[in-house]
Amino acid sequence: MSVSIRVDGLHKSYLRTAPGFRLRTLKSALLQRSLVGGHRAEDTILALEDVSFTVEKGTAFGVIGSNGSGKSTLLKILAGMLQPTAGSVEVSGRVAALIELGAGFHPEISGRENIYINGAVLGLSRKEIDRRYDDIVEFSGLADFIEEPVKNYSSGMYVRLGFAVAIHTDPEILLVDEVLAVGDEAFQHRCLRRIEEFLAKGNTLLLVSHSLDTIERFSDEVLWLEKGRNRLLGSPRRVTDAYRLAVADREGQAHLAAKEARQRELEEGTGPGAGEAPDDEGLQAGLSPGKPDSRRTEEPRRWGSGEAEVLGVRLLDANGQERYHLVSGEEVCFEIEVEAHQELNDFVFGIGVFTPREVEVWGMNTGLSGYVSGRLQGRTKVRLVCPALRLGPGEYLLDVAVHARDGYPYDYHRRFLSFSMTAGSRGVGVYFPRYRWEFDEAVHWESPSPEDGRD
Repeated sequence: MSVSIRVDGLHKSYLRTAPGFRLRTLKSALLQRSLVGGHRAEDTILALEDVSFTVEKGTAFGVIGSNGSGKSTLLKILAGMLQPTAGSVEVSGRVAALIELGAGFHPEISGRENIYINGAVLGLSRKEIDRRYDDIVEFSGLADFIEEPVKNYSSGMYVRLGFAVAIHTDPEILLVDEVLAVGDEAFQHRCLRRIEEFLAKGNTLLLVSHSLDTIERFSDEVLWLEKGRNRLLGSPRRVTDAYRLAVADREGQAHLAAKEARQRELEEGTGPGAGEAPDDEGLQAGLSPGKPDSRRTEEPRRWGSGEAEVLGVRLLDANGQERYHLVSGEEVCFEIEVEAHQELNDFVFGIGVFTPREVEVWGMNTGLSGYVSGRLQGRTKVRLVCPALRLGPGEYLLDVAVHARDGYPYDYHRRFLSFSMTAGSRGVGVYFPRYRWEFDEAVHWESPSPEDGRD
């Protein structure tokens, strides 16, 4: 099979322009035949380093990576908008690129005039644009605005017009960056259908996206860029799974660092709301743990009498490892360390899980579980084990408390720590229960769903 794109040992460097860095003069650039050659390493930014891959004709190639990993720089080089510093790039075929929002549009002229200018830039004659003009306008859905200057367009309208022109120039290679995410839901579906038609004709697609589902849906092969270098190149599921694990690991480390910083603040008495307690009037009015007195101008993060104190909280997995990024359905242990500064015979331990928008997802305490308090003295650890914590993907906050049976708080921490979840299956909401689909004989599927049997 012939190759549409070949990249070999690609490097791209930029000169730093911040104050304090040396700038090359025109004379020295001409003598050195380079704007970046001869500069110290600290004077340049290496956007891409030794990147290599090939894309066969008629296939879809996905590129993923965090912000700043070099994805957009790579696409600009493939589109001919930038020149590589070193290495070789071969692109065989007519290219259309949708890379930057509004790239190639003149803001002061109308959408109609921009269609003709963009079409000419992409290699179409005026007669060819005339023949395709109505289709372009219809696809973009901008008939009512096509005579307006594009400076009056929203970001979504820019994308509509740009994609409509690019896809109607009959390119052999289509380069698409994340800009499609700006469009509305209906337009995104229209674009994805058109991309499927484009691939069915034997054309080549190079797609950059943060949507791993989109990458898996279209790509035959995926490249993961990290800090401008090839991190992994291979089948879509293998690469995206490796990327998810790396992101999860980084998030887990960030959560752990935030938790440790919060713990230090609490121990030093410098954290927000540390050591605060509700006033007597609030207690007499039946102040509930988790609902501080609403008359306060700033809600405290911690309050209580101090007769017992929450010293720390850890999230542990099934192997006893401390983790703050989990997969839905994993076993999780909430370990609470408490110290009673005097003997107590009335006590309840509890936790509450919330979304960042204060939606209460789940809460449990020893009182609700039927435990009747006997005696608590000194330092101890209490563990709440969930054999399968089935939360949906997202960020969560944890409240922790030790209080009396009537709700009188000894120590209550709001947002003591945060953790995040991912899920192996798709779904909507904050709860992912066990499930299975069942169908009568009249329903037939070409192939069973890979998610069947998750119960």
